[in-house]
Amino acid sequence: MADEVMELDMDANDEIVISDSDDYQCESTPEELAELQIEEAKKFYIDKQYKSALACYSKAIELCPNVSKYYGNRAACYMMLELYREALADSRKSIELDPTFVKGYTRTIRCCLKMGEIVEADTLLNKLNTIDPAAGKLTATESQELSYVQRYLKEATAALEAKDYRKVVYCMDRCCDVSKYCPRFKLMKAESLAYLERYQEAQEIANDILHLDRSNVDATYVRGVCLYYQDNVDRAFAHFQEVLRLAPDHAKALEMYKKAKLLKQKKEDGNVAFKAGRYQEAYNLYTEALTIDPQNKMNNTKLHYNRALTASKLGRLNEAITECTEALKIDENYLKAILKRGACYMELQEYEDAVRDYERACKINKSRDNRRLLLEAKEALKRSKKKDYYKILGVERTASTDDIKKAYRKRALVHHPDRHSSASDSEKKEQEKKFKEVGEAYTILSDPKKRSRYDRGGDMEEFETGFDLSNFGTDSAFAAFFTKPDGGGFHFQFAGSNDSFPF
Repeated sequence: MADEVMELDMDANDEIVISDSDDYQCESTPEELAELQIEEAKKFYIDKQYKSALACYSKAIELCPNVSKYYGNRAACYMMLELYREALADSRKSIELDPTFVKGYTRTIRCCLKMGEIVEADTLLNKLNTIDPAAGKLTATESQELSYVQRYLKEATAALEAKDYRKVVYCMDRCCDVSKYCPRFKLMKAESLAYLERYQEAQEIANDILHLDRSNVDATYVRGVCLYYQDNVDRAFAHFQEVLRLAPDHAKALEMYKKAKLLKQKKEDGNVAFKAGRYQEAYNLYTEALTIDPQNKMNNTKLHYNRALTASKLGRLNEAITECTEALKIDENYLKAILKRGACYMELQEYEDAVRDYERACKINKSRDNRRLLLEAKEALKRSKKKDYYKILGVERTASTDDIKKAYRKRALVHHPDRHSSASDSEKKEQEKKFKEVGEAYTILSDPKKRSRYDRGGDMEEFETGFDLSNFGTDSAFAAFFTKPDGGGFHFQFAGSNDSFPF
């Protein structure tokens, strides 16, 4: 309700005599009957029965449609019911019928402020001061409120140009302190909320306005914007089309419609190229789509992921990882991007990063597949931290026992310390280290049980047999491999050297 009861336009000395005579009723003029309705309306108004009063005012206006004060009184009643749009129409009519009707001006100014008609309120205040210079005292509050709204409206306009949407929301809230029923200010706030990704708040404002006015194109536009930025492009199209049907010159709706249409087409063309195996073409189309609307983060998240897929198909794994990372900057819980990046890390043998991604995926969705991927990544990481004995011997993981023996003989001869006796101290240490690793590799891979355990990623530091790799000497496996059955040994003479070792 309004803060105070509006004063009606009644002449206190006028008395309406109501007769029980049918003859009197038949002889009453429309003006007399109208005054009877006004008298009844006054009683209802004083008793705060505003809806009943409203009905009486309406009957009076039907009887006498050109009486200024009747519209003024009905406007006052509408204001008490907080129906300011209807009140504004009546108060405008009252000063149209009587351009000197002061109360009609004050009510129109109040309604304009409530409805956000700031320019009209300013014009009427100036006109009223011309008609009645003393009226300034009656409208002092309205003048202050007008200045307040004008200030924040100016700041909001500048903020909107600078795309400072938080400032716009703040300024519109201040304007609505006065212009509580202004759909324009509310929708300006709602549009800014949409750009701030506060879609539910924006849609609620738009829905409230559409509930009162289904033809409000700006409210329909705001709903379309929210749907568009939530990647519901088809429904967004329908809203923009409705706006353009009702208001063909709605520039923002036309711009958004074209942008959404182009974005959808580029993405679909990219998908077609990807399915056809034209990966570079698909990558280029997704790249073009990304330039259309940087503000559409939800859609761009998917475009970055699509580029990651195409990059991985093209063998550009590091680029695929970068694209997944860009997608995750927008949506940190985008599961597909997390899993794809983890897969790329696995292919690049960057197992620690892969484990981190799969752990992250499992926090979002503990599915069987995600848990399996995490387990595989952890096993790969564990294996990667152990020495690759196959690589040390230079054989494949499928090598036979004979292949392993041959490889060991070759590598042992290459790295035996006696062969590098004349080398520098650092080189000697390096060769001793490699010779030891060759011996370790042979010891593990030549034993089927140990090799099986190694292949499964088991702990190789100490076996059940009691073999301790930490105490493994440089000549242990070599001596065991090259010693004769009678306990003697073969001797191999290196070319250009007087040094020899068992062979």
